[in-house]
Amino acid sequence: MTRLAPRFCSRFRDRLTNDTRGSALIEFSFVAPVLVLTLLGAFDIAHTLYVRSVLQGVVQKVGRDSAIEGNDEASAQTAIDDKVRAQARALANNATITITRRFYKTFTTAAAARAETWTDTNTNLRCDAGEPYEDANLNGTWDSDGGNAGQGGAKDAVLYTVTVSYQRMFPLYRLVNIGNTTTVKAATILKNQPYDDQAAYGAPVTRNCP
Repeated sequence: MTRLAPRFCSRFRDRLTNDTRGSALIEFSFVAPVLVLTLLGAFDIAHTLYVRSVLQGVVQKVGRDSAIEGNDEASAQTAIDDKVRAQARALANNATITITRRFYKTFTTAAAARAETWTDTNTNLRCDAGEPYEDANLNGTWDSDGGNAGQGGAKDAVLYTVTVSYQRMFPLYRLVNIGNTTTVKAATILKNQPYDDQAAYGAPVTRNCP
């Protein structure tokens, strides 16, 4: 009996060492967390790209509608904005939607959206402390994008921007250090139809920042 014990233990050890049953399950347990994170990240990115694509299409459509004569009225603009909100909420029903219109004299200035020129005497990159600036659009305030709020008038170029923020559909943010909201922005620039003469802008006026 005593001689059989070492032989039995040796055989048992060999069988245990060579037994590969269940190894796939153990290997998968190491791979599964990484795989799940990768899939969640891919789904999250794909959904964001889908929302951005659809939103950009909607913005282009309503942007063209808003540039037509008569759509500069508040009621018409509200109806157009409601269409955008309805489409955005169809993609994310808990979304926070912000819509802005900024108008410019030309398409070029709208595309550039540069801040009005000012002298940054205190080098804080803000127009303040009475610093002089050129009021190019003559609205009495310094504009960081050089535009005026609203739809503008005939022949004006309008920058129509929609920003949509919503909670992420996939709980990836709970596993990695990212926020639980996604923000998607879509914009288009269109010129109002020439149904009248364009309003005179005049020469820039030098004013002082608040």
